[in-house]
Amino acid sequence: MILDPYSRRVIGWALDRTLEDELPLAALRMALSHRAVQPGLVHHSDRGSQYASNDYTDLLKANRLQVSMSRKGNPWDNAACESFMKTLKYEEVLRNEYRDLAQARASIREFLEKIYNQKRLHSALGYLPPAEFERNLLANNKDAASRQLPL
Repeated sequence: MILDPYSRRVIGWALDRTLEDELPLAALRMALSHRAVQPGLVHHSDRGSQYASNDYTDLLKANRLQVSMSRKGNPWDNAACESFMKTLKYEEVLRNEYRDLAQARASIREFLEKIYNQKRLHSALGYLPPAEFERNLLANNKDAASRQLPL
């Protein structure tokens, strides 16, 4: 998962049977396709080997993203993503029995795109869902329009 920490929107994700570095690369590519990257933008992750791989860090650097990783042994550095994963687990995954990986992907895509990003309210966003928060941001701030937020 790749979250925009400002709007809480999921902008990149991938699901597979393994945690090899192609999985987060797919999520990162999706996120990069949804956002215009400004030089110095910070990409934060935990210290997982897939995020520290040459392929992953090379893609970050090629897109002028600043690499930031959690401090060793400090799970609070990645609290927003951990909180999101708890939400995904309890509001989607544990409520369903998937026949196969394809069904899991389809169901999780539906949850992310139609429920989490479009309908789930966030107190930090004035009790708006991420997509509505971003639409309001664009309507009220010309500088935000340059971020090319997906609607």
